[in-house]
Amino acid sequence: MTEIPARVGVVGGGRMGAGIAQVFATLGSAVTLVETADRQAALDRVVAGLRRADERDKLDGRDVDEVAGRVSTAAAVHDLARDTDLVVEAVPEVPALKVAVLTAVEVAVGTRTVIASNTSSISIAELGAALTDPSRFVGMHFFNPVPASSLVEIVRSPTTSTSAVEVVRRWVAMLGKSEVLVNDSPGFATSRLGVCLGLEAIRMLEDGIADAESIDRAMELGYRHPMGPLRSTDLVGLDVRLAIAEHLEGTLGGRFSPPQLLRDKVARGHLGRKSGRGFHEWEGSTS
Repeated sequence: MTEIPARVGVVGGGRMGAGIAQVFATLGSAVTLVETADRQAALDRVVAGLRRADERDKLDGRDVDEVAGRVSTAAAVHDLARDTDLVVEAVPEVPALKVAVLTAVEVAVGTRTVIASNTSSISIAELGAALTDPSRFVGMHFFNPVPASSLVEIVRSPTTSTSAVEVVRRWVAMLGKSEVLVNDSPGFATSRLGVCLGLEAIRMLEDGIADAESIDRAMELGYRHPMGPLRSTDLVGLDVRLAIAEHLEGTLGGRFSPPQLLRDKVARGHLGRKSGRGFHEWEGSTS
């Protein structure tokens, strides 16, 4: 298959899922966005993202309403069409939840559908073990914000077929994004490195070595990082980063142990950009 995916399903209508739906709708795919909690809020996120893209002249002359019209919502996975080309699971980083979603997807769609997980840390082999046909299952790790990010990390497990990997690589290129292909391992390449840097930056803040702004500026100016590790953690979400760190600690050891400061901020609801406050202050909430 070299054409764009005609039908795409996205399960999970949060920031990541809405962003994934947006980029495929912009490509020209008909997208079904499955959201069990608030379907209208999920659709509103897609439309808001399209309007932001239009304001930045990133829609290449496409009409916002026309692109948004390619996105429909559904309340359950079984509403996905059998002839869907690609389904991307984008629910929270809870293994049992992801397995439940993925097994339901496999039942709902046809045998030719490629099934992908947007997980940032959980083993693709671990998730795929619950599927009848794990050969069509692949990691498709997008980055936040999805429309603006240029990277998709493609993760293959020992059971992922070459054909599934190749078609996903072509679709990523059609989205105008670059891919890195990695073999399955907890945290893959990006989360493993990103979380290491982020946790150490939090420990430095906890130890009073410097304030958050200084730590971030040191990496931005000294190492040419486009965003410092604490601001990046705010963008990802402190709760998301904590969940990833806990998973990596359990699989890779104590070097991924979350600092108490991170746990305390999550407990207080200081989750980063989406709550308006994390390691930095943000203008309002974008959740």
